[in-house]
Amino acid sequence: MWLSATWEASWPPFSYFNLYRLLLASLLLLLTLFFEGGLINAQLGHFHSVPWGIAAYILFVAAGWAASRHWRQRFNLQLSLQVLGDVVATSLLMWIGGGVGSGFGMLLIVSLATASLVGQGRLVLFYAAISTLTTLLVQAGLVFRELQDPGSLVQAGLLSAGFFATAILARLLGQRVMVNEDLAKQRGVSLENQSRISQRIIERMLDGILVVDSAGKILRHNPVARSMLHLEDADSRTLDKCCVQLNDAMIVWRAGREATADLVTENGDEVRVRFEETASTTGEVLVFLEDLRRLKAQAQQIKLAALGRLTASIAHEIRNPLSAIGHAGELLKEERRGAMQDRLLKILADNVARLDRIVGDVLELGRRDRIQMEKLPLAAFCKQFADGFEAAEQLPSGVLVINIDPALTIRFDRTHLNQVLWNIVGNGVRYSSGKSGGVLINACLRTDGEIELHIVDDGVGVPEAIRNQIFEPFFTTYHQGTGLGLFIARELCEANGASLELVSDAKGGHFILVGKGD
Repeated sequence: MWLSATWEASWPPFSYFNLYRLLLASLLLLLTLFFEGGLINAQLGHFHSVPWGIAAYILFVAAGWAASRHWRQRFNLQLSLQVLGDVVATSLLMWIGGGVGSGFGMLLIVSLATASLVGQGRLVLFYAAISTLTTLLVQAGLVFRELQDPGSLVQAGLLSAGFFATAILARLLGQRVMVNEDLAKQRGVSLENQSRISQRIIERMLDGILVVDSAGKILRHNPVARSMLHLEDADSRTLDKCCVQLNDAMIVWRAGREATADLVTENGDEVRVRFEETASTTGEVLVFLEDLRRLKAQAQQIKLAALGRLTASIAHEIRNPLSAIGHAGELLKEERRGAMQDRLLKILADNVARLDRIVGDVLELGRRDRIQMEKLPLAAFCKQFADGFEAAEQLPSGVLVINIDPALTIRFDRTHLNQVLWNIVGNGVRYSSGKSGGVLINACLRTDGEIELHIVDDGVGVPEAIRNQIFEPFFTTYHQGTGLGLFIARELCEANGASLELVSDAKGGHFILVGKGD
């Protein structure tokens, strides 16, 4: 009952308690020096010894106050010594002042109440018992010396009962305070942890978030919002100064109309804005900013993923009947019935081959996530690729020129890199002059450690009107092409943590693959 699980040494309150006793003792010394006749029972006549006793008590309290400030150890021992000092000093004052009728016994109630608030359970009862014992002994001694009426013992007993009542009530109050303080600390820690988690979540969100007060001042924002709106020192600015369009959209929302709006920032970024009220008493508003380009890119990725799964399934179903059609065409070639049939069979064979290439490309796209990245010596790999490509396409030797430092290496899936080069170089050869050095492959090491692989042809280049479309699936300007070559090349690059771009201002076709170096 008396030992609280939340109890801990309360040094600051104990220090204030000692300071209070020091001031009270100093005041008592002054009163004794100037009004000693009114404070001391004249029958005892110990006028000369009282100031010295109070001075000694002041030194004792001062030592306790200094210890509570600078030597915060053995709390119970320090508290017990100070309370016992109060009991002794107050008992002497009661003896000199004429017993419980002098009123000095009330000083013990203050000491017991304070000690009960900061002390431990059973010690509180010990302090009350010691105070009761000394008070009864002092009053009994005065009665024995016939300086007090025997009936005053009843008054001493009532005062002693007050000691116990004060100690118990103060201790119960102290326990309640300690429990509430411990609960407040736990809630404070939980609130701080929750605040840190919420702040980290907000910082890591892909959407921008602003907290705006009723006057339009930006109170808080996350890094994404700062990047979207290019906020500088936004904490001390209002919304109308940071982004006029956003402020106008908020005015429209406050008027009870649209809760969402699409706007273009000053730097040309497309942003979707959504407003939400909060439950705060100050009327703060949450402003969510979504990058429309990111949303469109996500939608495109979802669309392409679904299309990839669908086309892969269809490709598997098409390949078997396509093989049967090709086989039937080969059998028909054995029957010579005239030039018309040969021409029709050639058309059939060409379209079967084209469909087979489309199916092969679609299936290759479906295998983009099967990655086995390795460190490839770039010069040797490209030389081996060039030899195989020239042999397969029956090109004259020297059409492909490799100019790569043998020390350069790139981290890439071997099969994927071969497919990327085949698709890009195939386009380059098709639109190049076909002469020696028509397609050049070179590479360099960037300052950030990544590798730039350049594939350049001497053709007329990509027309400006279609530059934004060449990486789209099924877009082609070659009548026998599938429109998937460059699209698959970029997808395979992204799967390997690389990028593939077209140089827009090049005279011929110029593609740059940026991949991870070693």
